[in-house]
Amino acid sequence: MTGFSTITAFEHALADLPAADPKAQAAARARQAELTKPAGSLGRLEEIAVFFAGWQKRERPRIDTARAVVFAGNHGVTAQGVSAFPASVTAQMVSNFESGGAAINALTRAAGLDLHVVPIDLDRPTQDFSLAPAMSVDECLSALSIGAAQVDANLDMIVLGEMGIGNSTAAAALCARSFGEAAAAWTGPGTGVDGAGVQRKIAVIDRALALHGKVPRSAFETLRHVGGREIAAMAGAMLRARQLGVPVILDGFICCAALAPLAVDNPAITDHCIAGHCSAEPGHARLLDRLGLDPLLSLGMRLGEGSGAAVATHIVRSALAAHAEMATFAEAFVSDRQ
Repeated sequence: MTGFSTITAFEHALADLPAADPKAQAAARARQAELTKPAGSLGRLEEIAVFFAGWQKRERPRIDTARAVVFAGNHGVTAQGVSAFPASVTAQMVSNFESGGAAINALTRAAGLDLHVVPIDLDRPTQDFSLAPAMSVDECLSALSIGAAQVDANLDMIVLGEMGIGNSTAAAALCARSFGEAAAAWTGPGTGVDGAGVQRKIAVIDRALALHGKVPRSAFETLRHVGGREIAAMAGAMLRARQLGVPVILDGFICCAALAPLAVDNPAITDHCIAGHCSAEPGHARLLDRLGLDPLLSLGMRLGEGSGAAVATHIVRSALAAHAEMATFAEAFVSDRQ
């Protein structure tokens, strides 16, 4: 079974997370110690190689088959004026992805990633979560399962991204509810709303937090009440990737917000994830700190779509190439350190 047919199935999967292979990690560290360089001189690249070795369960990990998935969904909360763009832009951008004209198309081609675009019921937005739960139980389970279905056991890595007008509001609500903080700590301009627009977003999220205040703060109920279909799909993909031992490269604030409620329930969920970058959305650095993730890049990006994670793929490929292709001291007849 690749999906989550019940809340119990989802919660059991989140509670029972496989770990990386310590023997493969040890073998990768031993290889790093023998490569023709001073110990630790490749810095974070060495850590990435060991990370991938543990999840791929081999001393020399590689990226032969890698996928980027962009999930798209629409949000009823856009009726509250929380976005600089109308909800119709979600479908228009999906068409752009499918025709190959968006940033993520160019960036995934450059990174050697197979791009999948997964629109989820774009003609049926979630409920306005300031007035009602965003999704029913069945809708949330369906979105989680759609995400899980995008992860195959043969993948060496998966990159996750999203498209959904209004989803920075949902992401801020997820973070505020997950960590028990006010909306103002997490709310930013998103697609580019002005100061008044940010205040409007904060007020909407505060109303939603009050409305759903007595709902259990489990990962599932948080995703269901203030999330979105594309956000729940990313969460489902993250969890399924963990079940299969597939490393995940996370994108920006919205992508990482999908992980937040899962991490509150089980902090170990972040162990197979790498933060591709830190976006310019104000809440992202704060969220990465809460998740204990150190981003690979900080380029001032705030596009979404998986774009920052796709760019970070080049760093991963470089790390694994150095790890696999460098000669050892013995092979190169170079004197080792004393």
